[in-house]
Amino acid sequence: MADGLASAEKAAPIDWAAGERLLAEAARGADDGELFVEDSRSESFLWDDGRLKSASYDAAQGFGLRIVSGERAGFGHASVLETDAIARAADAAASVKRGREANLAAGPARTNRKLYADIDPIAAPGFTEKTALLAEIDAYARAKDPRVVQVSASLAASRRHVTILRPDGARFEDARPLVRVNVSVTVERDGRRESGSAGAGGREPYEAFIAPDRWKALTDEALRIALVNLDAIPAPSGEMDVVLGPGWPGVLLHEAVGHGLEGDFNRKGTSAFAGKIGEKVASEGVTVVDDGTFEQRRGSLTIDDEGTPTGRTVLIENGVLKGYLQDRMNARLMGVAPTGNGRRESYAHRPMPRMTNTFMLAGAHAPGEILAALKRGVYAVNFGGGQVDIVSGKFVFQCTEAYLVEDGRIVAPIKGATLIGDGPSALTRVKMVGDDLKLDDGVGTCGKAGQSVPVGVGQPSLYITGLTIGGQ
Repeated sequence: MADGLASAEKAAPIDWAAGERLLAEAARGADDGELFVEDSRSESFLWDDGRLKSASYDAAQGFGLRIVSGERAGFGHASVLETDAIARAADAAASVKRGREANLAAGPARTNRKLYADIDPIAAPGFTEKTALLAEIDAYARAKDPRVVQVSASLAASRRHVTILRPDGARFEDARPLVRVNVSVTVERDGRRESGSAGAGGREPYEAFIAPDRWKALTDEALRIALVNLDAIPAPSGEMDVVLGPGWPGVLLHEAVGHGLEGDFNRKGTSAFAGKIGEKVASEGVTVVDDGTFEQRRGSLTIDDEGTPTGRTVLIENGVLKGYLQDRMNARLMGVAPTGNGRRESYAHRPMPRMTNTFMLAGAHAPGEILAALKRGVYAVNFGGGQVDIVSGKFVFQCTEAYLVEDGRIVAPIKGATLIGDGPSALTRVKMVGDDLKLDDGVGTCGKAGQSVPVGVGQPSLYITGLTIGGQ
């Protein structure tokens, strides 16, 4: 049976009656399981060096069948939807039971909520319009400033239709559009080259991002960052206080803290936050939330990849650890309810606890007040790549736009700054929380255990004491 999430489009030509029978047989005596079927299409366009450098279109379909028994999960997948392939996957996955008998867990609750329209960004606009837009972005950026020597612009879109079949015959369906636009600009002056980039995306039609005012704003922002970096001086080094800007700098929170709050790491005791529910783990006023229910946001989902409706999960409230992000298996083993965070990259991957949109709630301080309180330190506005160790929470993040601040005033932009610290410690060093909460523009992709999924991040301005700055 199909719920209110079903669309007119069929996920794939599959014998559902046979699939239901094979799954039910394989799951007999198991704790959980599902048949995940996917039909997806994606495209990407890259304009670079004054020409269309690449254009691709991909279509894929397949299934993944999982059987869960205790702490073990058997899994089989294939890129064909034939009954024989499902039967072989069911036999392989069922071997995980090894004579163990259990009662099948109750299935996910149903929802009629839908977070995005039935749109297909692949269908429109057409190839010619998309490539013409990329050429127009290139021309616009070069005309804005004679120092522009390189422009790179890209469009990417996908539409996934997923069907999740439970052993009891319940079926959950969802169609998931996703769009992203990115612009990168390189400028040169006296032999010195610097770059800046800006992007936006979400679960909306292309039109929401490629209207002239939108793509021009992205191009202007990329150029602004590049020109700022052209005037940047070498970053200082040493322990300093840091003010983080709102929005995208929340990626530091995502990496340094968010992963440590995922259920699997805590069930296994490998997270720095394991066993600390109810304890003070952050400064007063720090509240961290994961919320997959925002309409049309990049990290949002109507249901997760196990069929559980997404929700709003308070992870840290006023400095106190309240809970973890859970998929069905880890929730069952930890004796709590799933939070709608069971996610997978595709049908060929197993679900695991993953973030959706993770952010810190706003506080009481105005951004200007926070910056004025910084006597000498770094104001970090944008981040690039970073690394984090889940067990210790230690992180290293590269700043792509940052400034040296003295006596509450910006002295100069700096280049080559990295932030070094550990997530659990950084949370306890939050001195001021801004009233300017902002979510990112829809460009985040999170990696874990070899799987990538779209996510959102966000935060207000933050004053953090005693972070290590790595400079040039």
